[in-house]
Amino acid sequence: MKTIYLLSACLAGERCRYDAKIARNDELMGFLDEQGYEYITSCPEVAGGLPTQRAAARILTGDGFDVLKGDSAVIDATGRDVTGEFVTGARKVAGLALRAGVTGAILNERSPSCGVRYIYKGEELVNGVGITTALLMKNGIKVVSDEEFLKNACITSR
Repeated sequence: MKTIYLLSACLAGERCRYDAKIARNDELMGFLDEQGYEYITSCPEVAGGLPTQRAAARILTGDGFDVLKGDSAVIDATGRDVTGEFVTGARKVAGLALRAGVTGAILNERSPSCGVRYIYKGEELVNGVGITTALLMKNGIKVVSDEEFLKNACITSR
């Protein structure tokens, strides 16, 4: 079976972060290229219709699973509710991953979309998963952060 990964687009160097900074993970990209792994990239927040420079956003309570159940919301730093854009982006990215036959996802830790073990609540880093991570897991796709992947060189699931 061919290994195909879904990567957070920012890890591949795409300018899609909320602050429009480049966050390429050279170590990860070098490893994937050296090993000959195939990958596709996507940014759920951009896929959901948010601009590349945007206000930082946080999940209010719980984590991505709670947002998907409708029990929480995503609010940006200006007070705007961006839950719809985050959920739409998660659905688009999960659909892309399923259509592409992705075997695992390597996502950017601490993001309200892609956090695998940690997300921010205000300024505090807490245990939890992002919205896209939760949806990928619900669809049986194994997810790790870029940090975990490089430590373990394998994909695990929750």
